[in-house]
Amino acid sequence: MKILIDIGHPAHVHYFRYFIQKMKLNGCQFLIFARDKEVTYTLLNKYGVQFRSRGKGKNSLFGKLIYLLKADLKLLSASLRWKPDLFMSFGSPYAAHAAFLTGKPHVGLTDTEHAKLGILSFAPFTNTIITPESFYKSFGRKQVRFNGFFELCYLHPKYFKADKSIRNYLKLGEHDKFVLLRFISWKASHDIGQAGITYGNKIKLLELLTNHGYKVFISAEGDLPPELERHRIKISPEQVHDVLAEADLFVGESGTMATEAAILGTPSVYVNSLDAGVFRDEVKYGLLYSFRSDENIYSFVNELIDDDQLKQKHRESRVKMLAEKIDVTEFLTWFIENYPDSKRIMSENPDYQNNFL
Repeated sequence: MKILIDIGHPAHVHYFRYFIQKMKLNGCQFLIFARDKEVTYTLLNKYGVQFRSRGKGKNSLFGKLIYLLKADLKLLSASLRWKPDLFMSFGSPYAAHAAFLTGKPHVGLTDTEHAKLGILSFAPFTNTIITPESFYKSFGRKQVRFNGFFELCYLHPKYFKADKSIRNYLKLGEHDKFVLLRFISWKASHDIGQAGITYGNKIKLLELLTNHGYKVFISAEGDLPPELERHRIKISPEQVHDVLAEADLFVGESGTMATEAAILGTPSVYVNSLDAGVFRDEVKYGLLYSFRSDENIYSFVNELIDDDQLKQKHRESRVKMLAEKIDVTEFLTWFIENYPDSKRIMSENPDYQNNFL
């Protein structure tokens, strides 16, 4: 089987990493395109994944339209030469359009209900859309739901074990407490008109945490003011999950990183006006605290850090979640190897996925 995968975000590298490994062992060939966004290329190179660039994206709506046309042509041209049997992506319109124009199936993944423009650009051209069960929108017969989170593709204990030496790297003692703050750039199409943590509350949180004896590290897209820049964490991209696993608390605007922290059993506070079904599911398990504004965030974090058993409680909640969620990489591997029969099987018997618990 020949599969073309389009990767548009660093998180997508993680989603597909172990899937690609497993499928290659079974003789599958891959052609991978990737957008030049943040640390995407660094991660692909680190994990030895060969890829072709489709360049940088654009921030303005007009720029996004021009980029759409250029990227479509790039993937279509490569597809006509390489002749893939199937296309995959995390909601990529470029892969969906190329698949549609070449008459091949596109299996798209998504867990982001609020990415309305993105969904509009890929869903009509996609044969099968795989979402978590908690996804609260419907794609009708195209949709296949699974009981899990895409972040389990790489953070399931089968694939990830935290490297505790990250503490030495960060110059922390065994019992030193630390927090990771994450601020985003708000340049994605679904971020237009949205909001997270104000500058004033960023400063207040920093002062609160440092006054309570926490070492504070900040991960951020783009520039930071000097008073925050001095706290920017200096790690290689693949170390971020070790940091999240070891942290005593995560507070941030990034949905992906908030979910990663939650799945790793680290108390996770998500502050973003955008909501999603996966966040509601994580809240249900007691893994995530989700806020649509930062109005009460200072007092809430102040209460959290007074609980000496907080991290232990979250670790116990993680155990319960892992017992009930499937190995998403194993599920995707089975699904693609047996496609399209697998889609029929899931439609007739959704509990078939329990084979991957």
